[in-house]
Amino acid sequence: MSEQPAPANTPANSVSTQPEPAASASPLPAGLADALKRDSAGLVAAIVQQFDTHEVLMLGWMDDEALHRTMTTGRVTFYSRSRQEYWRKGDTSGHVQWVKSLAMDCDGDALLVRVDQVGAACHTGSRTCFDGRELDAVVGHAG
Repeated sequence: MSEQPAPANTPANSVSTQPEPAASASPLPAGLADALKRDSAGLVAAIVQQFDTHEVLMLGWMDDEALHRTMTTGRVTFYSRSRQEYWRKGDTSGHVQWVKSLAMDCDGDALLVRVDQVGAACHTGSRTCFDGRELDAVVGHAG
């Protein structure tokens, strides 16, 4: 590993008194931030479910900031992988997701966001992102 030269206005053997920049400090409580297992982009999958009917509405992605916003505002915020920006569900469509509860799975790599969905959850206008998208599969039976 090669050494970097000292900045021109700093003696090479001096010790900096400036604090080191925080390594992208998480806005989440430490225990939660430590428990989350994020993908290589820093995201965790967030499954969205209607709180009273248990209907699975959609899947979105959250980083620490999106989860923090969701936890502290009562509205669901996602991180758009394609636009690389935050988006709060319903701001443009009016199809708001009101947070009812949040849970993390046992591995810390998925979130369950129970909501009261106003209008369609899917960008196509469907109630859920899974409407009419069933796949052919052999149905299994217990015992």
